[in-house]
Amino acid sequence: MKQLPAYKTFCGERVSQKQRDEIKEIISLFPSLSRNEIANTICELFSWKRPTGKLKTVEAVQYLEVLEDWSIIKLPDSRPGKKKGTRQVIKRTEKSDEQDIVDLPLKELSPLYLEKISTKEKREWFYDFVDRYHYLGYQRPFGAHLRYFVKAGGIDDAIIGCLQFSSPAWRMTPRDKYIGWSEEQRVKNLQKLVNNSRFLILPWVRVKNLASKVLAIASKIIQVDWEETYTYQPVLLETLIDSAYNYAGTCYKAANWVYVGTTTGRGRMDRKNERDGLAPKEIFLYPLCKDFRQELLS
Repeated sequence: MKQLPAYKTFCGERVSQKQRDEIKEIISLFPSLSRNEIANTICELFSWKRPTGKLKTVEAVQYLEVLEDWSIIKLPDSRPGKKKGTRQVIKRTEKSDEQDIVDLPLKELSPLYLEKISTKEKREWFYDFVDRYHYLGYQRPFGAHLRYFVKAGGIDDAIIGCLQFSSPAWRMTPRDKYIGWSEEQRVKNLQKLVNNSRFLILPWVRVKNLASKVLAIASKIIQVDWEETYTYQPVLLETLIDSAYNYAGTCYKAANWVYVGTTTGRGRMDRKNERDGLAPKEIFLYPLCKDFRQELLS
């Protein structure tokens, strides 16, 4: 099946020429609207909503930027402080200051659990931890996402790590070959994949086998939490490991994630097959159910 250009689909649905013309008209008639306001307007117009009724604003903004990349529309400039490509300003907190070394046996941290982050204060703590100690820093995730603190009940519910899950890469050849789906199936079912876009064990926590244990816990709760938030269950997890930073993905291997190959050096959300100078990354996958291929090939 011939692949549709990226500007002709939104979240797996075909966008007609009439709809694209209406988007142009909205931008022309209301030049003072921000990108988010334009996105909200077209979501209302086309009923681009989640099953919960919430507008798909984040995805719509990204779709508008795809249209601009293809020179179909001209968006207003981003508002000050939110320009495309700039990093979010992270507020430093005392919470992330380095703490005493934790080198206990794993069993003494039990019970280990993940706390889903839902308040502004805790989100700021998360941004701070990740930006300060993760080798990639913190960047606003693409599309749908959930964030967690890794906590240790055995040491007064201390925060010992951070996890973030977000929307998957648009296209990765080794992953797509492993799944075996067609272009039509990929567009239809891509939302059933979730990307583990950040994983951090805080540097003062030096506990053998902790990281793989956390990944095992995460794999058991992400389906439920994702469905509660976005009304559908993922069936496959993915992550990208940058070996240029001397990370070998050891904890993913120990947690039974499957290595399927390397990226081509394009961005995660590249839709026009253009290299962006990024170093190739190793791709690991983790099926969340036995019949994941059946779900993705439907």
